[in-house]
Amino acid sequence: MLKVLRAAALLFAVAASAANAQSSGAPAYPERPVRILVPYAPGGITDIAARILGAKLGEVWGHQVVIENRSGGNGLIAMSAAVKADPDGYTLVMASGGDVSLNPALLEKMPYDVVRDLVPISSVSDAPIVLAATKNSPYRSVADVIAAAKAKPGGIDIGTPGVGSITHLVLEWLALSTATKFQNVPFKGGGPAVQALISGVVPLAILASSSVSPYLQDGSLRVLGIASAARSALNPDWPTLREQGVAEVDASNWTALFAPKGTPDAIIDKLNADVVKALNSPEVKARFASGGAQVIPSTPAELAARQQRELAIFKSVVAKSGMHVE
Repeated sequence: MLKVLRAAALLFAVAASAANAQSSGAPAYPERPVRILVPYAPGGITDIAARILGAKLGEVWGHQVVIENRSGGNGLIAMSAAVKADPDGYTLVMASGGDVSLNPALLEKMPYDVVRDLVPISSVSDAPIVLAATKNSPYRSVADVIAAAKAKPGGIDIGTPGVGSITHLVLEWLALSTATKFQNVPFKGGGPAVQALISGVVPLAILASSSVSPYLQDGSLRVLGIASAARSALNPDWPTLREQGVAEVDASNWTALFAPKGTPDAIIDKLNADVVKALNSPEVKARFASGGAQVIPSTPAELAARQQRELAIFKSVVAKSGMHVE
């Protein structure tokens, strides 16, 4: 009889707790589809991150996660739309490091302020930035590239996915750190840039590892070095630029999820917990790895610290190199 009474009391307590939660007016989140804005066209690093993560979150939440690509303006169109969205957790933005750390360092007039207008949720993915050459290239190492640039200042073409991109910054940083000068040949994205490299339009290119990965297995392209300070877990055999005499350079193509300022703390906390759990799942890790990236779940504070640290460094590189966007 005593056991029966205890069981009844437990059921009553659970029911009462549920009733109190319902009466408190705090709705469950999410109750409907969530939208993730992407500042670039489909197929790039940021878009892939949004789609992999969005698919997993949709499974967990039981509500669709809609990916909305708003490309243009070097990422400013989607970022501006995100900061103007209702801060209710139903509009998020998958930003790249370029959107939150490079653009504020590079552009004189910014339509948004990362600290003022956005709330960090979690870092999502990280892909190395590589200096690549074709298999028949005379450049077999970073030292070869630097020597050629010193012999012919400004005469060595290096392709990048665009002016003002994080890869463009790496190119300027490479030149600054080695007292050399290169000719930036910008293309409209990583796809056109890697095709230009393969076809011989440019002898070298600085690209996200995901852009070159399809051409590494058959030997069409070779990675001469990566821009990160440490070697990548994706391929520990790739040497860093720093190991090859290029001091200071440390950059990668990372993505992170943000919400509009004013989004309730409870929603940010839930988003962070759900995102971190999703990124730590084996199937999500495998999907990112197959695309040449690794997951980097974080706390909101860790993401904010990285953004601010890189912003300070990038401001210095931009100022010293004279890098600018028309």
